[in-house]
Amino acid sequence: MTQRQNSQHAPAASDSEAFLSLHTAVVLLTALVLGLIIGGLTALTGVHPATAVIAGLTAAGASAAALRTLIK
Repeated sequence: MTQRQNSQHAPAASDSEAFLSLHTAVVLLTALVLGLIIGGLTALTGVHPATAVIAGLTAAGASAAALRTLIK
């Protein structure tokens, strides 16, 4: 059996641009976690599940806007 050698090399980290910047990834991930926490706590109060989802989405959206300016 023979092995094929790949003539093209993998791009280095500096050759390709990231899909999201580190700042954007941190803000979105933090907003997601906060939205999940608020949605989960709202669901534990015994309200309708749709209300908990709306509360979590609202919290995630509001926190993303605030976190954008707070995290630098």
